[in-house]
Amino acid sequence: MSSALSADQQADAAAVPGYKPVLARIIDEVVAPQAAEIDRTGAYPRAAVAALGAAGLLGLMSAAEAGGLGEDLAAGAYVIEELARACGSTAMVVLMHYAATAVVETHGPLSVRKGIAAGDHVSTLAFSEAGSRSHFWAPLSTASSEAPGTVRLDARKSWVTSAGEADSYVWSSRAVAAPGPMTLWLVPSDTPGLTVKGPFDGLGLRGNASSPVDADGARIPAGAMLGGDGDGLDIALAAVLPTFLVLNSAFSLGVMEALAAEAQAHLARTRLAHLGLTLAEQPASRASWARLRIRTDGVRAFLADTLTALGTGREDAMLRVLEVKAVAAEAASEVADAVMRLCGGAAFRKELGVERRFRDSLAARVMAPTTDALQDFVARACFGQPLLDPLPEVPPGAEAGHPGTAQPADGTEPAGAAR
Repeated sequence: MSSALSADQQADAAAVPGYKPVLARIIDEVVAPQAAEIDRTGAYPRAAVAALGAAGLLGLMSAAEAGGLGEDLAAGAYVIEELARACGSTAMVVLMHYAATAVVETHGPLSVRKGIAAGDHVSTLAFSEAGSRSHFWAPLSTASSEAPGTVRLDARKSWVTSAGEADSYVWSSRAVAAPGPMTLWLVPSDTPGLTVKGPFDGLGLRGNASSPVDADGARIPAGAMLGGDGDGLDIALAAVLPTFLVLNSAFSLGVMEALAAEAQAHLARTRLAHLGLTLAEQPASRASWARLRIRTDGVRAFLADTLTALGTGREDAMLRVLEVKAVAAEAASEVADAVMRLCGGAAFRKELGVERRFRDSLAARVMAPTTDALQDFVARACFGQPLLDPLPEVPPGAEAGHPGTAQPADGTEPAGAAR
C-alpha cells in the first residue's frame, strides 16, 4: 500500500506523540480536500486509506504485540467521528475495517494481524445477504468441506463495504457441520470464485464501494475459519456488534457536528440587508440552531456514557450498546433535516457541504442492525427475553447459489431495502 504522505510527512507522523495530531493533519491534507470529489464521482478514497495506513491508524486498535497502537474503542470512536466530519465515505471504510479487525485480533492469524497493524492490510465485514437482508444473524450462504483441508463457499452477499478494494473479508456462512447458526471465515478478496457485482452508486457514502459480492465455488483453506464451527454468531455478538454499533454512532455524531458547524457559519455570515442584521441575530434562527446543537450534544453524552459503561463493566453496558446506534442514527437524520431547512436554498448547493452530509446521514438508520431491529433488541433486553428467536430450518432450495433462493436475479436488493 503506497502512502499519500511524503517521506518527510511520514517521519513527522512517527515523531509526534499520540495519534490525534497525526489524524488531524491527514484529515486536513488528504481527507477533507478530496471529500467533495469522492462524493461527486463515487471514487474509493484510496489516498486517504493509504495515508491512514502509513500513519499506523489502520492498526489503531490492533494489539501492541502485533505492532499496533493498542488503543481502545474510545480511540476508535474518536477517529471515526473526526473522519466523518470531513468525509463520510472514508469514515465508513475505516469503521468497517475496525469492526473486522475486532474479530481478526481475537481469532485471526498473526501474519494478517501484523499486516493490519503495519497499514498494509485492509479488512471489512461480509455479513449482509440478499436472501436474509438485514438479518445478519441468519446467513443463507454455505460452507462445505471438499478435499481434506479445503472448504467451498457459495453465497450472495448483498452489501460489502470496500468490495474489491479490501484485502480480506470477515465472511459469515452457515456452519459446516456444527449445530450453531453461523461460522466466520477470513477470506482473501482475490480468492477465485468471488465476484464483485458492479460498482456502488448510492444516495450517500458514495465512495465506500459497498457492492454485492457473489461466491460461486470459492475455495479457501479450512484453517481460514475464525473461531469454532457454529460459533460465529457468538463471536459476532461479543466482538463485532459492540464495535460496529459504537463506531456507527460516532460516525453519526461526526456528521452531526459537521452539519451544526456549517449551519452556525451560515447563520453568522448571512445578512438580511433590509434589516441590517445577520441570521444569527434573528431569534427564530437562533432557537432553531440551538435545538440542533442540543440534539447533537445529547448524542455525544449518550456515546460517552456507553463508552464509560463498557470501560467500567457497568451492568447496563450491553443495553447502552444496543441503544447507542439507534439514538445517534435517528438524531443525525433529524439534525440533517433541520439544517437543510435552517440554511434554506444555500443548503441545496454543493459548495456548502450540507446536502452531501444530509445524504450521508441517512445511511446509519438502515444499516444492519437497523433502527427497527435495535428497538426490538432493546425491548427484549429490558424484558429479559433472548435477543434472537431460534431460527427455523432453512427450506429446501434456499441455500445460497441454488435456484430456489428468494432473491432478485442480479443478487441486489430493491431500492430502499435495508443493508
